[in-house]
Amino acid sequence: MQTSRIAIVGAGLAGLYAAYLLEQRGITDYVVLEARERVGGRIASVVLNDEGAQDSVTAAFDLGPSWFWPGFQHALGELVQSLGLVSFVQHETGDMIVERSHQTPPVRMQGFVNQPSSMRLRGGMKALTDALHLRIDPSRILTGKAVQSMTQTPDGPVELLCGAGQRYVAQHVLLAVPPRLASQAIKFSPPLPQQLIHQWAGTATWMAPHAKYVALYSTPFWRDQQLSGEARSLLGPLGEIHDASHPGGHSALFGFFSLPVNAREQLSDEALRQHCRAQLARLFGPNAASPLLDVIKDWAREPFTATNADQIPSEHHGIAPSNRAAEGPWQHRLTGIGSEWGEHYAGYLAGAIEAAERGVADLLAK
Repeated sequence: MQTSRIAIVGAGLAGLYAAYLLEQRGITDYVVLEARERVGGRIASVVLNDEGAQDSVTAAFDLGPSWFWPGFQHALGELVQSLGLVSFVQHETGDMIVERSHQTPPVRMQGFVNQPSSMRLRGGMKALTDALHLRIDPSRILTGKAVQSMTQTPDGPVELLCGAGQRYVAQHVLLAVPPRLASQAIKFSPPLPQQLIHQWAGTATWMAPHAKYVALYSTPFWRDQQLSGEARSLLGPLGEIHDASHPGGHSALFGFFSLPVNAREQLSDEALRQHCRAQLARLFGPNAASPLLDVIKDWAREPFTATNADQIPSEHHGIAPSNRAAEGPWQHRLTGIGSEWGEHYAGYLAGAIEAAERGVADLLAK
């Protein structure tokens, strides 16, 4: 049984950033327990090393979140800068394509330009979690450790039980997993207050019902047609499409599926990819039908992200629930720091940063 002052449950962006903040303050008596065999959580990528590109660019194409907005998400923007990461503006130059029905061909129209600009990272969002990971003592991060229960012992510390009977004890737990997932996947003893569990169970997990498709190409051929790579479709299978290319590296398009979870489940991965290629060919021409590589990431199939309650998409990022019990035995032992607990940017990458900062600050103030 391993004993630590602090246990961080989850090694996504919030969990890694919390560990980084502790390290920055000289606190090393902590452990990070991650259910997956990798770190990053909902940040995941298709990674290619483009040997033909300048400086042998490693291009990571995001299968989870892609964008951030440092123009108003200041804490995240400052973190990216302090870690020495390189950001670039999402490509939006040119017309967009819209298809509305089977009876009429797709049409092109003036595209949208976000203000402030949507920004991406060179190396994908994986560059952010990789940079944090490199600044954390690797012996403190344990993967393949799905926490199944938390029990507050009579003398105060919390005992965390993982699979295969592995036990960890901590004075305080920072919960860096989605609230809904925590409410359903972890047994708390004594039980958390019913009102808190109700809040957590009612908080939609961002990305959980969604799936992304990424298609890689040798060149951004759509730009030669003065197209931005952006498209909207009422036909599907992709409802929203964007240019996912990296400067100096491979080019790509990515799209969010408009097909609901139950419809995606009726088709094989290869059948879905065939439908996506056909749609891209309709929108951007025959070159789009033959990507070098194409990948689907269906987050609804991720047991460490989605629950049955997440099968219906939420149209908006939700309002953050309470991040701790207002009273009782768990009040000073457990704090939620995952993205959905972000006060201003719940569900966004910036929400993970603000929730982790608040959770660590509150913990160290005691």
